[in-house]
Amino acid sequence: MSRIPAVTPETANDDQKALFDAIDSKLGVVPNFLKVLAQSPDALRAFLGLHGIAEAGQLDPQTRERIALAIAQGNSCEYCLSAHTAMGRKAGLSNAEIEANRAGTSQDAKAAAAVAFAQALNTHLGDVTQAELDAVREAGYGDAEIVEIITHVGMNILTNLVGKAARVDIDFPKVALERQAA
Repeated sequence: MSRIPAVTPETANDDQKALFDAIDSKLGVVPNFLKVLAQSPDALRAFLGLHGIAEAGQLDPQTRERIALAIAQGNSCEYCLSAHTAMGRKAGLSNAEIEANRAGTSQDAKAAAAVAFAQALNTHLGDVTQAELDAVREAGYGDAEIVEIITHVGMNILTNLVGKAARVDIDFPKVALERQAA
């Protein structure tokens, strides 16, 4: 059970209802994560704004999902891992690709560089090496795309924090975390 309750249609105020209507019209559903974030309509609006901007960038939907999968696994967020596994499949990622992404790589060479860079950003809280930055550039990513990778990592860290702190009830097909060797 979530430690921060999800706002429901019955408990939502007018502001929250308007946000839910907008989300539902786009997604066809309001995921529990967004219902928890709706405890603060301003926080939900901020997240939706950042998400909308990031979604409009140069990175393709598959690479965005690859990054989200790597970050969710790296931060042990079962809610986000479950959500992005479902969204990754919807974006066309195979089961083998999803497993590769969770391990910090990709079956696609260019995407592998983006996922590895994202994982390095997450692991080192942005303090990446010149070699890590050079590797993503050598794979064909320009500065705008690199900034987008950084943005997606930051956005996914935020969702992981909320998902874990609130222990959001998983409303996607549940995917178990792979425990890291100690």
